[in-house]
Amino acid sequence: MKIMCNRKNKYNNLSLLIFIVFLFISSCSNNEQLNNITANETSKAIIQDTLKVYHGTAMGFNDLIHVDVTLDDDKIVDVKVTGHNETPGIGGELRDYDGNIVDNCGEAPVELIPRLMAENNSINIDTVSGATATCYGIEHAVVDAMVNAGLRVDAISSATEENPDFNNSHELILSEEEKTKLEKYLDRVHFDISNSDMSTDVVVVGGGGAGLTAAISAAKNGSQVILVEKNGTIGGNTLVCGAIYNAPDRNLQQKLFMTEEKYGVVEKALNEKPESDEHRELQDTVRNELEDFKKKDNELDGGNGVFDSENWFALQTWNGGDKKANINLVKTLADKSFETLELLKNMGFKIYDFASQGAGALWERTHTSTLPMGTGFISTLLNEIKRYDNITLLTHVEAKEIIVNDDNEVTGLRCIDKSGNEFTITANKGVVLATGGFSSNKDMLNTYNTKWKNITEATTTNRETASTGDGIKMGVGVGADIVDMNEIQLLYLGNVVNGKLTRYPKRDVNAVDEVIFIDKEGKRFVNEGGRRDEISEAILSLPENYFYILESGDGDDYVDIYSSDFVSADGFDFDYLVNNEYIYVGDTLEELCDKINIDVDVLKASIDDFNRCVDGEKEDDFGRTLYSTKFTKGPYVATPRKVSVHHTMGGLRINEKAQVLDRNGEVIKGLYAAGEVTGGIHGGNRLGGNAVVDISVFGTIAGENISKD
Repeated sequence: MKIMCNRKNKYNNLSLLIFIVFLFISSCSNNEQLNNITANETSKAIIQDTLKVYHGTAMGFNDLIHVDVTLDDDKIVDVKVTGHNETPGIGGELRDYDGNIVDNCGEAPVELIPRLMAENNSINIDTVSGATATCYGIEHAVVDAMVNAGLRVDAISSATEENPDFNNSHELILSEEEKTKLEKYLDRVHFDISNSDMSTDVVVVGGGGAGLTAAISAAKNGSQVILVEKNGTIGGNTLVCGAIYNAPDRNLQQKLFMTEEKYGVVEKALNEKPESDEHRELQDTVRNELEDFKKKDNELDGGNGVFDSENWFALQTWNGGDKKANINLVKTLADKSFETLELLKNMGFKIYDFASQGAGALWERTHTSTLPMGTGFISTLLNEIKRYDNITLLTHVEAKEIIVNDDNEVTGLRCIDKSGNEFTITANKGVVLATGGFSSNKDMLNTYNTKWKNITEATTTNRETASTGDGIKMGVGVGADIVDMNEIQLLYLGNVVNGKLTRYPKRDVNAVDEVIFIDKEGKRFVNEGGRRDEISEAILSLPENYFYILESGDGDDYVDIYSSDFVSADGFDFDYLVNNEYIYVGDTLEELCDKINIDVDVLKASIDDFNRCVDGEKEDDFGRTLYSTKFTKGPYVATPRKVSVHHTMGGLRINEKAQVLDRNGEVIKGLYAAGEVTGGIHGGNRLGGNAVVDISVFGTIAGENISKD
């Protein structure tokens, strides 16, 4: 595996005025960040021989970034980030299951920016694409440390045009001597990424899960591969996904129970009027599988677990997408789900030893990574890539245009890098598009949305730099057909601060059987195990447009929240979650209700009614069929959540070989696609836990077929 980031420092002597304009007008997006660039009166220099170490802090993307800056006679000797909560693989270090830093994904900003500051005696460093907030946070923290060192850098942040209300209360004015003293720290340090024309067998566009999987598959089948990623680090939007994976798994599912309610769900699907011969055939196959299961279930002492099969997975996925998807693509997804999971496990992907029902998954076939979010998945793929000398990763490189010949056969890609170099990659076998969806592209959302009343101002769970619809636009540019573009999924797991899929207890997403949803009055309002679109619609109908996920101290998946081992699904500890109001905790219902201003009698009534459903005394008013845990004891945890744009089901039309089709249904030779850039797989609603299956299955298919074809 070769990495070609080609970072070479180039220096431009800029005046103090230019630095002021760049660093403190362009980079500071809000007063909160600026207010962190102040002298910390409690900070003291640590004297080590002639060296002095000064501490500084500033706000990063997630939390405060702490730095130590070592100075020697006004020269920056060393900069170290001593504490941070930046997202692994984006702003922070990506670590694998053994705790080792994955070093082929691009150097993390918390390592790269401090190193360049020390090497170049400058605090004015170019930002890493896709991690701007982290880079600025580090720069601001270093400024804070230098202020503590007596270098009055905060004076140059006074009264900018962008922040007229922010001014230096001390009215610090730099003397000419001080300006001269500071100028040596202000030379702009650029990433000089020099790329020129090159040639390979396969070009993969996008460094998320689908792109990495496609690159590995193509390399395994003998192709030379170049993968281009426009961000400064590899991982894409997959890094911030929930990383739950659906697949029938008899070994794990035998530990579960098949209830009458679950039988009813299957029977309902089998009794529907077939809409096509393929639909009828799938129903007949599942019907036969269910009868075989019932016979075995009756013969075994203690039951045969929960019923499942690839065909039932396919039927549920197709039904769950409102029967709008290409049923053959759905069957491909389901048929290869388990074998692809085994392939990932053989690479080192680790999952918990249980199957659950993920949020919106509709069935207990969900597997969960043992590392937070998508870090386990991406670190596994990157470590696998190290085994191949025929894969080259290019970061800070944006694909601009697919190149075709006179016969409309794809022959390469036009790109531009961070330094502005335009170059061409010739692809002897073709191009795989794996650029993700368009959840962060407001123009595309507004153009294609017909499903929701107004999502113009909606937040997104996605990375803003990794879900911009680039691949769809490039594909359309060479005649590709698009499908289901109006099918936009909202998800109800966004935090109420910025809508991201972060800062929630683990049971909120992978133990639907052990939580309930309540509104601001303390009442349940929806089937917690239902479809994502139905739950989102119910939340949007609430006057306050947010709700609480409620869990108690009961259940098999309960972990003591007061334990030092307790962390959120993305790795944040208990104090962080509570202090920043991502969760509210009460040892009793009365204590919790006092914190979230809910009538305790109303909430008790909701819980009592739910517990009667768990005991089988009544059917649930909202149609819920998945139960395992009554609410009987504290501590009680309420996690406020809201709806965000999560997934775009529409995209480029493909066939079962992951080949992109034109508007006449013909294959565009040499063009393949995998992941959220494609359409036709999920229909009108993607089941929770199917995204990572999609990128893994079709990424593998695309890489194999582009090499063989």
